Amino acid sequence: MAHGQWSPDVARLAEFFTQFGLGGWYLIPSALLLVAANLTDWRSLSRRALMLVYSWTCLAFLVLSSVGLSGLTVNVLKYAIGRARPLYFQDFGVLALHPFAFDARFAGFPSGHATTMGAVFGILLLLFPRRWYIALVVTACIASTRVFVGAHYPSDTVAGFGLGCAFALACGLVFARLGFIFRPAPSGLPVRKTSFRLIAPEK
Repeated sequence: MAHGQWSPDVARLAEFFTQFGLGGWYLIPSALLLVAANLTDWRSLSRRALMLVYSWTCLAFLVLSSVGLSGLTVNVLKYAIGRARPLYFQDFGVLALHPFAFDARFAGFPSGHATTMGAVFGILLLLFPRRWYIALVVTACIASTRVFVGAHYPSDTVAGFGLGCAFALACGLVFARLGFIFRPAPSGLPVRKTSFRLIAPEK
């Protein structure tokens, strides 16, 4: 089924939820959080408040690293590969490649929105491994809206999602080596530290 043939309700939902795949939703708050942390006098904080601010600061760095680096990479790949978007299927077909055309029509593979959602999923997977299925359903659904709005083929979204998730996991491994948020586990995967808290514990 091509774009424009979905029911109006499906199209409206897709248009709404696809906006949550924009990197700005995650990069801007993280950057503002780091600015606020930089302007805070950490010496005046209690131990509980200090640990809380430290945890949020580390999370902001993780989001900026995962979403930001994967976003830069996917934009380079988009224009290096130059796959035509499905909206131009009649003109160029499915596998039309125009490397370095620097034209939005040929920026289909991989999907940038899906890459962002893949990075978000990877972060949530590392932080809340027991709830991975909830994170996967939500992020995968948002990533799939790119197909419904006609901006990407399914393969574009799958590739982007995998790319973003890989970047998040790689950043998690680096953070574990540095001792931020995670610690290395025998399995090789980063495990969240018990000291990492986003909500202050009750007294």
